[in-house]
Amino acid sequence: MYYVFRNKGHASRLAPNPTERLRLMESGIDLQGSAIQLLVDLGVPTPIAKVLWLPLPMALMLVVATVGVLIAVWLERKIAAAVQQRYGPEYAGPLGVLQPIADGLKLLFKEDIIPNLADPWLFTIGPAIVVIPVFLSYLIVPFGQNLVVTDLGIGAFLWISLSSITPIGLLMSGYASNNKYALIGGLRAAAQSISYEIPLALSVLAVIMMSNSLSTIDIVNQQANHGILGWNIWRQPVGFIIFWISALAETERLPFDLPEAEEELVAGYQTEYTGMKFALFYLGSYVNLVLSALLFSVFYLGGWSFPVPVDTLANWLGVSPALPWVQVLTASIGITMVLVKTYLLVFIAILLRWTTPRVRIDQLLNLGWKFLLPVALANLLITAALKLAFPVAFGG
Repeated sequence: MYYVFRNKGHASRLAPNPTERLRLMESGIDLQGSAIQLLVDLGVPTPIAKVLWLPLPMALMLVVATVGVLIAVWLERKIAAAVQQRYGPEYAGPLGVLQPIADGLKLLFKEDIIPNLADPWLFTIGPAIVVIPVFLSYLIVPFGQNLVVTDLGIGAFLWISLSSITPIGLLMSGYASNNKYALIGGLRAAAQSISYEIPLALSVLAVIMMSNSLSTIDIVNQQANHGILGWNIWRQPVGFIIFWISALAETERLPFDLPEAEEELVAGYQTEYTGMKFALFYLGSYVNLVLSALLFSVFYLGGWSFPVPVDTLANWLGVSPALPWVQVLTASIGITMVLVKTYLLVFIAILLRWTTPRVRIDQLLNLGWKFLLPVALANLLITAALKLAFPVAFGG
């Protein structure tokens, strides 16, 4: 039996001695190399195996993101019900877990209506432009110990770049609807996204500066040496608050859901949408929420790291970290930690939605431009100074 792992970007086959097992555990799981090698072992030529691999990351990304959305929608309904002292969904499957699927099927069979005076091309393309960048961002999210579809050296920058495309789709949808409420909603979405994208990027830049890398894998590894004490949340107490507020504004969650404020704009940019086009907006909102929680856990909560390093626990128990069952346990704990941290943040976001009032649009923009932006700039400069003064603690 052989193991496949990354070695300067190439898959290598080495005998599974204890030293190489430990090296495998440290370098992580290479999904691409392992999948291609499996196909080659089954008799598939290498060029064809590489071609067969191409659609697999997209399929895996779609499955993971869709399952995450189903869980988030169910949590939204149950937590909202608990806050309002009611039961919530309980008849569609055990504890109502099939209710999100029922919602999706209902939207799938609803009639797709395009208003007479709307621009049909822009009206149709808008929802796709909103959803596709969010799904693509899942390609760089590590779900476990290096369990990532593609480890890009510019992963964090790619996410920020893709997130800046979404407002174009929202503005396009509002403009194409030929509806004043939809247009105002689209304009609000663009203004809100620009206002909070800059503080968000500056807060992430401070983390990148400490990690000396744009790779999400490297950012997690930089936090993994000292357990919970090594997580960036302690070294970036201001940065993580800026990131969380900006992420809520980017995902248009209450108290920042001004682009679709029903008391003012009916439903904002999605007023004229129905059927699957509306479902794409609904899906994109929750996919973006789960994605933001995942990246928050990666940037500030150590990703797959356990509060006490697994290697330290193994040494306390007198067990070698290179043993296969310890590696399997480590990988399982890593995936579990990512999911626990992510859905804890999703829970907080849902609770905020049902316990806080909506802010006014002027308050929203003032918070972004007059408060978060200067604070994020100051945080970045202070991080740079601390990196020079205390290189051991701040990644010098």
